[in-house]
Amino acid sequence: MVREDRLQKYFSITSKALKKIKIIDENFEINSKKTAEDFLDMAQRYFDDARHFYEKGDKDTAFAALNYAHGWLDAGVRLGIFDVDNDDQLFVLK
Repeated sequence: MVREDRLQKYFSITSKALKKIKIIDENFEINSKKTAEDFLDMAQRYFDDARHFYEKGDKDTAFAALNYAHGWLDAGVRLGIFDVDNDDQLFVLK
């Protein structure tokens, strides 16, 4: 179970991040293949980190890393750079 202090830490971090984010009001194009590769790489790295923390006995940090990993995957799905065959059980679809 995630400790209360750890949970409050992540609430604080995410709250600050949400307040800091600004939407870029520009027309721009992204290289979807490069972006997809980057998102997938980040998800895999966080997943690997989660395994590392779990093996060291730090379940709280492992849990946090797993959530980051899946967040990158969901963000890629929402952006339209991943095909997940309409799987709304594993991913947040548009």
